[in-house]
Amino acid sequence: MTDSDRARQLRDQLVDEIVDYGTITAPEIEQAMRRVVRHAFIPEADLEEAYDPFTAVVTKRAEDGTSLSSVSAAHIQARMLEQARLEPGMRVLEIGSGGYNAALIAEIVGSDGAVTTLDIDPEVTARARELLAANGYGDRVHVVTDDAEHGAPEHAPFDRILVTVGTWDIPPAWAEQLTPKGRLVVPLRMRTRTRSIAFEPSGDRLVSDSAHVCGFVPIQGAGTHAYEVLRPLGTEAVRLSFDDGVVPGAHGLEETIATAREETWSGVAVGAREDIGTLQLYLASYLPGFCSMAVDPELDTGPVVPRNPTCAMAAVADDGRSLAYVVHRDAEGDPSSTELGVHALGPDRGAFAARVVDLVRAWNVDQRGGDGPRIEVWPAADANLPTGPVIDKHHTRVAFDWHEPTATGSS
Repeated sequence: MTDSDRARQLRDQLVDEIVDYGTITAPEIEQAMRRVVRHAFIPEADLEEAYDPFTAVVTKRAEDGTSLSSVSAAHIQARMLEQARLEPGMRVLEIGSGGYNAALIAEIVGSDGAVTTLDIDPEVTARARELLAANGYGDRVHVVTDDAEHGAPEHAPFDRILVTVGTWDIPPAWAEQLTPKGRLVVPLRMRTRTRSIAFEPSGDRLVSDSAHVCGFVPIQGAGTHAYEVLRPLGTEAVRLSFDDGVVPGAHGLEETIATAREETWSGVAVGAREDIGTLQLYLASYLPGFCSMAVDPELDTGPVVPRNPTCAMAAVADDGRSLAYVVHRDAEGDPSSTELGVHALGPDRGAFAARVVDLVRAWNVDQRGGDGPRIEVWPAADANLPTGPVIDKHHTRVAFDWHEPTATGSS
């Protein structure tokens, strides 16, 4: 086989696998992914890496090794294209450039459509422009170098906006540049958990109809929002990462968590391969001190022993004096399942463990196996939000409605 024959074979295998997985249902997305030569947009990768459906390829790194730009995993791109519901003739803005995804969009919207791809990094846009031109899309995609905070007003309005970088907030320009019947698909970070959410405008707010677990290179520019990290043991042994600021008083955790550990088990067993993304979001929305916990297994972490050492679900109590994190153990009599529980430390560890376990049990009864919440994004100044948990950001307020499951998607 020549490289070209091998590439075609791998491309078809990639699409077949994503179709079988259930990610692709729209024929136009399948056709576009079979047509666009993915590896031509990732010259850094070999064919096998380029056509692995579940692997992102980093195309630029910072000096410390942090990923600054990448070509997302093909199954994530396909899922977001499904969420976008693209149609021929649409005007589309992509925020976060790479070239390949813009080419897919151009194939779907056709010659009567218009595609703009935007990135703040001139090296990234120069690369995207060169690759698009080399592969026949130079006249079909506008490449813009600018801060995504402002959108692309010179090419607006847009029927669809697809954001392919992780963002903590939604700037007003994105909603303002949508048509009344437009859709915004954005990887939105909510208390350390990111979901690719499809929104439609409704008055002055955005309302979701699908959400999927995902991970993306973080946005740069005005929208940058770094985690605030707390080390409650005073070393690198335990790290708590917060999205919305450290809970007041939590800086004293070093003294309070060096205590006996409370272990409370929920009686809720989950399958080894069961998707519990809705549980993550449920806890994140109801616990203001929700954070992500990582531990260094090479160091002494004392009584802090999560089963997931890299990204455990954790929370600090409202007064900042107690810490709890979700654990699991083999379910009794069922080797294919694990029981969910909570470890808690601090002066109110018993009460805080009970609070978190109650939320796990409520999720089990009311939300498990469902599509997750309806998520509404309101202007930050709006005080008339629906009843339910709310996460406040700079531009917006994110409200969760767990009583009316969405029609499609999973959180």
